[in-house]
Amino acid sequence: MHAHAHAHAYPTARRIEDHALIGNTQTAALVHRDGTVDWMCAPRFDSPAVFAGLLGTDEHGSWHLAPATDRPRPADRRRYRGDSLILEQEWDTPGGTVRVTDFMPAAARVGADPVPRIVRIVEGVSGTVRVRSTLRPRFGYGRTRPALDRPNTEPGSAHRLAAVAGPDAIWLDSAHYHADTDATLTAEFTVTAGEWTAFVLTYRESHRGAPPIVGPDHELARTTDFWRDWAAQCTYQGPYREAVIRSLITLKGLTYAPTGG
Repeated sequence: MHAHAHAHAYPTARRIEDHALIGNTQTAALVHRDGTVDWMCAPRFDSPAVFAGLLGTDEHGSWHLAPATDRPRPADRRRYRGDSLILEQEWDTPGGTVRVTDFMPAAARVGADPVPRIVRIVEGVSGTVRVRSTLRPRFGYGRTRPALDRPNTEPGSAHRLAAVAGPDAIWLDSAHYHADTDATLTAEFTVTAGEWTAFVLTYRESHRGAPPIVGPDHELARTTDFWRDWAAQCTYQGPYREAVIRSLITLKGLTYAPTGG
């Protein structure tokens, strides 16, 4: 399996500057240029990390989603979508170009708590690209390998997976079947120009059962509105407006909304 060709160490050192921040104003995640989420505490900033590969190896918790190659490689382009913390990364491959859009949905309404959730949307830009998802949830800063469960879902519905360790659980909703090897979930699929597919990863305390299924496109629209409306409140019109807005959005993403801490 290619999935284990780099299973215990990253090909290169993980530099903090190679990461982009996504967040929901209660926690945040770091996404590497190669398509790996290798840091996220859940459900809050001060909770133990579910993905802590940044501080060790991918076996301490990581989620790689990118073109299926023997060795992960950096995206050819990446940017935030407008005035937001919605990250877009694109890879050019011999077969075509693929875009991965990563974000953490905002709260459903003003004053509500956002659900700790990562949405990853894979879009075919041109040609046909084979893509691989390799998910290694590791609770407690990489110490705990979860037990994996496939709850019964209705025929024809998306695949649901639960990874449970004591009081913690994460749920993965995806159209693609993930094979389980040693608490590592892998899926491979192709995406062609104009097609898109999505992965939704939700943290939830294990005693609360399954979270509701959400529409990735709806969450994207809602989160786009949240950041656009928030950034629009900035009245600064000086020569470095773009840099000022980006700095403010980053600070907002690092702020714990319930207290302002």
